[in-house]
This record gives sequence, C-alpha cells and structure tokens, in this order.
Amino acid sequence: MVTRYVSGPQLARLLGDVPRERPVYGALARSVRALVLDGRLALRTRLPAERDLASALGVSRTTVTAAYDLLREEGYVESRQGAGTWTALPPVRMSMTEPRGGPPTGGRFGRAYPAPDDPEFIDLGCATPGAPAAFGEAVAAAVAELPRYSTGPGYEPAGLACLREEIAAGYAARGIPTRPDQIVVTTGAQHAFTLLVHTLVEPGDAVLVERPTYPHALGALRRRGARLVTAGVNEGWDLELIAGTMRQAAVRMAYTIPDFQNPTGFLMSGADRAALVDAARGADAFAVTDETFAELAHDPDAPAEPLLASYDTGGRVISVGSASKLFWGGLRIGWIRTTAPLARRLVLAREPFDMASPVLDQLIVAELLRRVAEVREERAAALLASRDALAAALRERLPGWAFRLPDGGMSLWARIGAPVATRLAEAAERHGVRVVPGPVFAADGVLEDYVRLPYVLPPDALRTAVERLAAAFREVEAAPAARPLPAYV
Repeated sequence: MVTRYVSGPQLARLLGDVPRERPVYGALARSVRALVLDGRLALRTRLPAERDLASALGVSRTTVTAAYDLLREEGYVESRQGAGTWTALPPVRMSMTEPRGGPPTGGRFGRAYPAPDDPEFIDLGCATPGAPAAFGEAVAAAVAELPRYSTGPGYEPAGLACLREEIAAGYAARGIPTRPDQIVVTTGAQHAFTLLVHTLVEPGDAVLVERPTYPHALGALRRRGARLVTAGVNEGWDLELIAGTMRQAAVRMAYTIPDFQNPTGFLMSGADRAALVDAARGADAFAVTDETFAELAHDPDAPAEPLLASYDTGGRVISVGSASKLFWGGLRIGWIRTTAPLARRLVLAREPFDMASPVLDQLIVAELLRRVAEVREERAAALLASRDALAAALRERLPGWAFRLPDGGMSLWARIGAPVATRLAEAAERHGVRVVPGPVFAADGVLEDYVRLPYVLPPDALRTAVERLAAAFREVEAAPAARPLPAYV
C-alpha cells in the first residue's frame, strides 16, 4: 500500500538541474532510478503526475511520460489506473554464488557470525575498537569499589546511582539539564532501543528509520511487527521530505542517528535538529536519537552540535547512549535519557527481559566517564590516523570508489560504482577480508552499490584489507553478470 508521495517541486529539487544528455527522457529516468537505488526516494512512494513534474522541471509532458514508461519497463516504477505511479524495485536477481536454502555470504554480519579461525583474516564487519589505555586503572578502581555493593542484592533495575549521576552530569555539560531519575541504565544500547520499542510501539505502528541505518535496530523493529517507513540520508537529511513522510505515514516513532550517522558519518546541523523535533511534534511522534557515536569527533576541540534533546521542550526526544564505541564493546552498558515518568515505565517494562545490568560493568563505566576527556583524545588520534590510511589506500587501489571523509564516527561509506556489493562481500571473504554490503543497512533491499568500511583497526591492517578488497573487486568485475532465476509455472 502506498502511504507517501512526493510533489512535483519536491522531486524536481531531488533531481536537480535538467540533464544535458540526450535523449532527455533517458537521462531523467536514470536520475530517478539513482534516487531509488541510493535510498533517497523510498519504495512505494507515489510519484507526481506527469503534468506536475513536467511543469516543475520545465520540460514537456511527453518527456516525463517517456521517462516513466522506461522506468516501468525496467521495474523501477509500477502504475495502476486511478492509483497513480509509485517507486518499486525490479524482481530479485540472484548472485551466481548464492547458496541454496540460505542468505548470501554478504548477509552474515555481526558477532553472531565469527570470523574464520585464521590469524591472517581481517574482519571489517565490526566497527568496535579495543579498550583504551585508561581501562586497566578504571577496572582496578571499580573492583576496589565493588565491596560496597556486594553486601546488597546487586539488583538495581534503573542502574547504580553513581553511574546515573555521571551520565546525567554528562548531559548537563552538553547544555541539557538532567536529573538521575531521568536515566535508565541498560545492558547496551541495543537493549535500550529494544526496550523502548517494546514499551512504545505496538505491532503495525509506523516507525521512521533512516536509510542506511544500524541493522540491529531494523531487526528489533521487525520483530515487534512495526511498519518501517524509510528516509534516505545518503546525501544528508532532507527535513522537508522527512516531515512530510512523518505526517503522511502517521509515524509513532522516528529512529535517527544525528551524530556521525552509522554508516554514513554525517553530522546533522543544528537547524536540521530543530526541524526534526518540530516534525516529530507535528506528527505527535517520539524521536529516538541514537548517540552511540556522539563523543567520537576526530577533533575533540571542535565545537559540537547541540544534542537533539536541546531542542525539545515536551519530553518528545528520547536519547540512547552507549559505552561500547567510546570505551569498549565488552562493556555491555547503555542508557536511556527521557522524562522521569517514562523512565519509571521502562524500569518496570525491563523486568521480563533482565532484572538489572551487571554491577561491575556499571562501576567500570562510571570510572571511565570520569576520564572521558582523556579517552576521547586517545580515540580521536587513533581513528584519525586509521581513517586517513584507509582513505589513501582506497584512492590508490580502488580509485573508482567514491566516499567522503567524515569528521567523526568509525566508518567510511563507500560507493563502489556498480550494484554488486553482496557479490563483493562473498568474494572478499574468499580473499581473507570481511565487509558488510549496503543492503544490510537498508529496510528494503536497495544500496547494492555501497559497502561500509570501518577504520578501527591499525593502518597497516587496513592497507592489507584494501589490497584484498581490490583483488575481490577485480574478480567480481570479471565474473558473468547476475541473471534472473527462471520462473517455473
């Protein structure tokens, strides 16, 4: 069912200037196809009438009709008399190397699929660094503090008071006054988001998600039975389209990563943050902001954008934080910042899942938060060196790939120039390196010409990884084109 639409002026703005190539209808069709494939134009979006788009672009209606006809022939739009024309994807084309009875190799991502038992294998599937230099001291201090807590039951469903105080102080330092009773400590950010989904979203509710976005968030929403509504962010956030989408789809929640977005690395501007909160208010929706990467600017002294909650006056913005990226993935500690009444609801709602988070882990995170400036500087120096090494290796070995250098976060989002990302991931594993293809980060099967490349490993490892990726890419380019599976009737 089509639940959203773009007007003629909106689509004209996305398309930009009328292409100079001839025939114009072919170039126009290619531009619309590119918007669909890179996620900026969501699937099942109703396109403007031919007359309206022609007027907005300043071309003849015949040109737009021919472009729509070509897109319909290719499978990128569908039409029905009386219902209009909407975006689609062609029938699924299978990789020649896709195994029967299971997903392609490139679909296996995350720590549930460990890397091969080979010390030479390079895993770029996980964007998490090792522990910082201050970790040992923090552990020792936490262990020394542990006896104060070991005489009690050890269950603090909202989290240890000392940790909630440190987290609240961190928000206050970023200009958001916060009390400890507004904080709920969770067993990681994924647990925090899943808890929010189960508390605030009912099966069938519409939830806005970015495309691309964090794959495990998509998994939590699918398991809840939410209806996913996408907003493309490959070129940044288009708040006019996002606001319209939120109203049209009547979304219950919007999940966004405004701080060094995963995987694109974009940083949302202050104006866009204010507009996003206004859009959530207009749609009567919650805005869940994932701040997992918020402390990972590559220049720790650079002015930081205000957090999304800075623009909220009605408790509509809910913040999710994590210790895993800044400190260490083995510390399964996250948190939620919200209103005190909702925090109490969340504490009660978590009991069927887990009673409380580990005490020792919470004490370690509290100690590390007291050293946060030191850890932030260490992370920034290491990530910047690895980012630049990865970028230099890509420019040398894979000059046809396109990417931008983010100012924070942990990944490059690389456009590889052909819709073969899943096949590339399969070939890369055979060459001794794991990457995650673009479709894993999308809700609807697009982004086949992107891969995510984390730069959490040392520069030498990243240079070797790119050499192997280049060999895998040559193999994929030389292979026969994928063909559709035959239909049997």
